[in-house]
Amino acid sequence: MIAVITGDIIKSRRITTKAWLTSLKKELNKLGKTPQQWEIYRGDSFQVEVKNPADALLVAIKIKAAIKCLKDGDVRMGIGIGNKNYNARQITASNGGAFTNSGELLEALKSLKMNLAVRSDNEKFNSEINLYLKLISIIMDSWTINAAEAIYTVLDRPGKSQEALGKLLKIKQNAVSTRLKRACYYEIKEVIEMYRTKITEL
Repeated sequence: MIAVITGDIIKSRRITTKAWLTSLKKELNKLGKTPQQWEIYRGDSFQVEVKNPADALLVAIKIKAAIKCLKDGDVRMGIGIGNKNYNARQITASNGGAFTNSGELLEALKSLKMNLAVRSDNEKFNSEINLYLKLISIIMDSWTINAAEAIYTVLDRPGKSQEALGKLLKIKQNAVSTRLKRACYYEIKEVIEMYRTKITEL
């Protein structure tokens, strides 16, 4: 079982292409090499394989935070969980349940009025996790650049003290705490951990 994230940059013309492309490639490069593990296609769409499905939600939220650090930046993503039947040289030519679930979900997200959702072959798992994602997306979709930068930094450097995070963000330690609370970091972290727990039951 693997996870596949298929996404697209929302209203990409509002953002400088170089800016979102640089941020996105930086995140995708951490997950493997292009074009086998990830690929950017059709201008502003992308697909990436996450070897361990338990990491997929964290990866997606990090990508969202990275893009939300840009003025007017946001991203829509469908996380597909399932098997991989064919391993092609280009990820967009590979197939299996994870790819089908991810691609179909991304297509459905606009009508669902959601920017982040997950789909596996287990409807109970999907319903529960997507309820959590709907709730935290209310906050994530409205992150300010400062909030997104704080979330990205703490997720990218787990275990760092708030003092160390403050130095990276060039703000005081108490300001780090304030930004993380406003961005609902602790609630989002709980959802990530819940997802990790639930996916082991699939």
